[in-house]
Amino acid sequence: MSKFEFPPSIKSRPVYGTLEARPGKGHLMIADGEGAEAILGIATPDLMAKTHIIYIPRGAAFADQLRALGPAQFYEGPTYAASVSRIRRVLQDAHMGLQVYLTGTEGLMGQAQNEAMMAGIPHTAIQTEHRGSVARRMQCVHCKGITDDVETDPFQCSHCGLNLFVRDHYSRRLAAYQGVCIDAEDPGNVPAPKGIYE
Repeated sequence: MSKFEFPPSIKSRPVYGTLEARPGKGHLMIADGEGAEAILGIATPDLMAKTHIIYIPRGAAFADQLRALGPAQFYEGPTYAASVSRIRRVLQDAHMGLQVYLTGTEGLMGQAQNEAMMAGIPHTAIQTEHRGSVARRMQCVHCKGITDDVETDPFQCSHCGLNLFVRDHYSRRLAAYQGVCIDAEDPGNVPAPKGIYE
């Protein structure tokens, strides 16, 4: 899959790069869906011998290819929520110099980056590469509920039902973009939804 070129935006919006193999005693690679392609692109036998891969397929079929790389450890989880305890444990047991690679959807990368930062790894030391869906993880600023995989603007909050404008403002702490009520001053005046990047 080709990489999506995100349009220029405000400073809080994350900027993604391209994964590069870095020297280190240990490597943690976390991916979902098409993010597996980025791992396949940098994998070498030496790198994989020191790598723990955590993969969430999200309907993609790359798990067998990742296993075939021969990583030191491999875990396939059904969802991020089911995998987060493993991520936390790997970060808790990590030694100085662990290299962290995150690839796939923004929702996965943001949440995994947050876990790594809470474990003491600065966000500037974590590599990211976007692959796959451009859907956003959104927080309603009114009820504080999180809605995953938002693809349209505006969208309806899955918690309180408000019609929300999809903003580019991003919170690293929450690993989510912020949504604000679009018809607060004129209830019911909601434009037709369109794709976020249309």
